[in-house]
Amino acid sequence: MCGELRLADAGKKVVLMGWVNRRRDLGQIIFVDLRDRSGVTQVVFNHELNTAVHQKAEVLRNEFVIAATGTVKKRDHDTVNTNIPTGEVELVVDELRILNVSKPLPFLPSDTVLANEEMRLKYRYIDLRRDVMQHNIELRHKVALAIREDLSGRGFYEIETPFMTRSTPEGARDYLVPSRVQPGSFYALPQSPQLFKQILMISGFDKYFQIVRCFRDEDLRADRQPEFTQIDLEMSYPQPEQVWETVEGFLTAAFKAAGHEIKTPFMRMDYDEAIRKYGIDKPDLRVPAFTDVADCFSAEDLETLAINKDLPVIAIRIPNVGELSRKERDDIKPLFVSKGGARVFEDFKRIEGKFPDGAAKVRAKAEAAAEDLLVLVVGSRQVTGGEAHPASKRKVTPAELAIYASAGILRVALAQKYSDRHKLFQKGDYRFLWVTNFPMFEYDEGEKRWMAAHHPFTSPHDEDMDKLESDPAMVRALAYDVVLNGTELGSGSIRIHRQDVQSRIFHALGMNDAEARARFGFFLEALEYGTPPHGGIALGLDRIVMILAGADSLREVIPFPKTAAAKDLMMEAPTPVTDAQLRDLGIGILRK
Repeated sequence: MCGELRLADAGKKVVLMGWVNRRRDLGQIIFVDLRDRSGVTQVVFNHELNTAVHQKAEVLRNEFVIAATGTVKKRDHDTVNTNIPTGEVELVVDELRILNVSKPLPFLPSDTVLANEEMRLKYRYIDLRRDVMQHNIELRHKVALAIREDLSGRGFYEIETPFMTRSTPEGARDYLVPSRVQPGSFYALPQSPQLFKQILMISGFDKYFQIVRCFRDEDLRADRQPEFTQIDLEMSYPQPEQVWETVEGFLTAAFKAAGHEIKTPFMRMDYDEAIRKYGIDKPDLRVPAFTDVADCFSAEDLETLAINKDLPVIAIRIPNVGELSRKERDDIKPLFVSKGGARVFEDFKRIEGKFPDGAAKVRAKAEAAAEDLLVLVVGSRQVTGGEAHPASKRKVTPAELAIYASAGILRVALAQKYSDRHKLFQKGDYRFLWVTNFPMFEYDEGEKRWMAAHHPFTSPHDEDMDKLESDPAMVRALAYDVVLNGTELGSGSIRIHRQDVQSRIFHALGMNDAEARARFGFFLEALEYGTPPHGGIALGLDRIVMILAGADSLREVIPFPKTAAAKDLMMEAPTPVTDAQLRDLGIGILRK
């Protein structure tokens, strides 16, 4: 391999094969950097030593594929390249075979300035030759292998589940696959193997996992793809803590494979606490939690500031930002996203000038040093508590949620904007968190009904069962998310294992018996045949590798990704199909 040769190999006769990464023609001597996935070796064509081989090498250009046979030679001291592992040796070539040529390329794998992403995806086979992409795909392999070995060592079986299954729409849209032999019927590509893995528990397999491809027809973002890979597992008879211990174990192995040590057990936090401290259910623990400082101001102060005294007054603290100019303070306003009438006070200096006692209490309560940035997020006096909303019975009211959510968005935006000042985002600083006790249901204003916050197979807490019909807003789910540095890596739960409870959940979601049987009859029946308690989780492999690679997008760690418009630019997919194919499937296309 091109990256394997070392000083100890000097004098050996070897064959190297790979791509011409770079060519330097000095007349009597031609130097070529020969590259494969393992690295680069300098090969030398010397006119004096072998005229015929030198003449043949004159036609070499970038990305030609060659086989070079020769003798490994120690480089002269002043020509050693300390930037590469093979830099102390070179290969003096006495036989050259040109295995293939290359047209002029739209960009080179060795380019330091990247082509635009559209060009990179169109010529993905060239883009994947780049060092960083080779590293990312190798990293992905090592992480997946470490996870497989860890779970296998814990007694899990890797079991494949079908890609062609029935459509059970819940959340994102399904990708549908028409059946030729059953005209008018469709398979769906799985959004997850959820029901299959639960049925595997009913089947007695006890511990299942799968590194599996899943599909969701949804709008894309940097951390979303229409097809993605998740680490899926399920266990019989678990308490949540046993699932968490298993996940912490295979993540420890995965991060170790990437050269990082992580600390376990992970911190745990109740959902309501996460909302009150961070305004989001996937908080980045590297950035300080915000603080409710309403009690730092008098009622008169709040009245003067036109702040709603019945709602939280949130102080966001970003350390070591230093004093901001007027323009920098003005730049904060576009970062603020108001939810439900929330307001922002970006100039804390003005508050200190007008309300020195209250401002001093805020600094003390928020533990803010003089060089820390402080911003307040408050509710307007016009905002009511929203008692008419069904979710107002929750511990956190909709009006409070609006303040917390607005503060949570701004907290992250400020941390990102001033990341060069506060130094909170250090490489290798991994802050894991379990968020637990999610709401069982969310109220959909558009549909005017309750929806499953996680999925409808999640078990509620036993002590909340009596609220399923009377007070669904107060029902807590035995659900949990694992979060890393503000990114949700995965979601899981203890499942419903009793048919009567599953039917009650379907009813709470507005499904009558007939609809539930039509959509999930096979599963309801399976629950009646001695189903053990079970639970599990699914984590996004793509997201884990993205974080370990330090990449900004999933497309940097997926070999053949789609664009934001769900297109494969290299394969030019999706494409129209022929009328004959449509006739075979009994499908007609409605043109808009």
